[in-house]
Amino acid sequence: MATQAAPRPAALPWLRLDRLLTRLGLIAFICAIGYLTIVPLIRLQYLALKNGAHSYSDAYTRTGWWQTVRWTVELGLGSLAIALVVGTGLAWAAHSLPPRLSLLRVIPILPIVIPAVSSVLGWAFLLSPHPGYLNQLLRLLPWWHGFDGPFDIYTVPWIIIITGLALASFIYLFVSSGFENINGELIEAAQVGGSSRAGVFFRVVLPLLRPSLVYGAGVALLLGLGQFTAPLLLGRSRIISVLTTDMFFATQQIPPDYGLAAAIGSPLLVFGIFILFMNRVLLGDNTRFITHGGKGGFRQSAPGSKSAAAVIVLYGLLSTVLPILALVFVSLSRFWTGDVHFNRLTLGTWRTVTTQSGVMPAIWNSVWLSLAAVAITLPVGFIAATLLRKRREHRIAAPVLDFIVAMPLSIPAVIFGVGFLMTYTARPLVLYGTRWVLILVYVTLMIPFSTRMQLGAMAALGDAYTEASRASGAGPLRTNFQIVMPLLRPAFGGAAALMFVLLTHEFAASLLVRAPTINVMGTILYDYYENGIYPLVACISLIMVGVTTAGVVAAMVLGGGSDAFKRL
Repeated sequence: MATQAAPRPAALPWLRLDRLLTRLGLIAFICAIGYLTIVPLIRLQYLALKNGAHSYSDAYTRTGWWQTVRWTVELGLGSLAIALVVGTGLAWAAHSLPPRLSLLRVIPILPIVIPAVSSVLGWAFLLSPHPGYLNQLLRLLPWWHGFDGPFDIYTVPWIIIITGLALASFIYLFVSSGFENINGELIEAAQVGGSSRAGVFFRVVLPLLRPSLVYGAGVALLLGLGQFTAPLLLGRSRIISVLTTDMFFATQQIPPDYGLAAAIGSPLLVFGIFILFMNRVLLGDNTRFITHGGKGGFRQSAPGSKSAAAVIVLYGLLSTVLPILALVFVSLSRFWTGDVHFNRLTLGTWRTVTTQSGVMPAIWNSVWLSLAAVAITLPVGFIAATLLRKRREHRIAAPVLDFIVAMPLSIPAVIFGVGFLMTYTARPLVLYGTRWVLILVYVTLMIPFSTRMQLGAMAALGDAYTEASRASGAGPLRTNFQIVMPLLRPAFGGAAALMFVLLTHEFAASLLVRAPTINVMGTILYDYYENGIYPLVACISLIMVGVTTAGVVAAMVLGGGSDAFKRL
């Protein structure tokens, strides 16, 4: 007699419980990320709005307020214009290189690797009115005479130029990635039709790069408006202030006025959120810009242009080599006088750098705090990327999570720094004065980088492996640990190395949340710069360069290389 299979109605409650726990876990995860990225901004606005919003009144009626706004706008728009022209030109030059010179494509990425503090200080040593090395050489020319000049790094135009050259690297990355989506047949058809190299660029390539240019321009504009390092180090001597430096000085006065700082930074906060939405609106339907056909992305069919190589080398010389050489000369000098005498160079400062107060602890703090933040951010980014891939399953949660994760990319770090200071000096997490506050700050700033890089790698991986694993009876945890994670190992390595590079030269947020007894490389460098100990400042700057270079090498070894940056 055949036995009937017993019904299993009891399985339904367990299934419902599993779904409920999954939803609760998703909500808890979004709330935790939201606490890191949104709560600091809410705390800031609460401070600015309380007591009848008097902080806004104080901020917008101060003497010189509109001049500060004007300099901020000039810095943002001016640096964006330079970055768009230079970055797009570099990307076109990189794709016009002869095959044997293809390694030069890495050069435009170097300004991202070099810490902003080191680059700005290098330019200060080059173009200070009197002792600047480059100014000293230029005054030897017969048509330039005088005690000072001809250039003055401590002016608004030069702050804009330096910022624009640095931001050109970001535009280069976005535009270079855009080139990969251009069908090579369109380029060849334009060339066969008689168009010159310039004609092909302006009539065919540039219109098809609109998505990359729009998104890259948005990021560069946000970075330009939120620029902190160059205005702080170069503008202070001439009383040149922008919104970010005004925020910083409001927190450094006695007593600190955090409400005023929050009110000053509100325009940047609003603009950052506005840019997030405008990027989507301006791009519209991205399928209009997809041009893949019989051939893959754009490839240079001509023999290549040697002038393109010259352009890239010139950019590398201006953006990286000259500032680094200036730092080396200052670090080998007893004093910064601007004179170059090779027989007077000494290793004295390098011998004493390890004995100077706070230097070695700051270096070790930078390294291990960055590693700790990377170790926390990698799994957080993996979970976020996994959820964002399942947009159809999480129609409400995924867009909310996407917005929360993107916030640290659109808001200047100095605004987050003030928000972190307010958030972690009050309940429930009173962490000020501990290293944990720096770790949480670093984790928050790196969440978008970790998530974007892993999400891109997951998209490239596809669904075939995970579907085969689930069809074989493996659950989600087993599939992720045994299938997905091993396949994403290069992405993990590239993301970890990139985050380490960015964190070891993080400056703005660290300067605001650090305790007097806890420093990292950027903050200890600023302290010695304020005291005028320039050879030691140059040594610390070069150490920062060395640490970040080690991170780049790790990226190449672990599978990232220059592609680690392009996955953003």
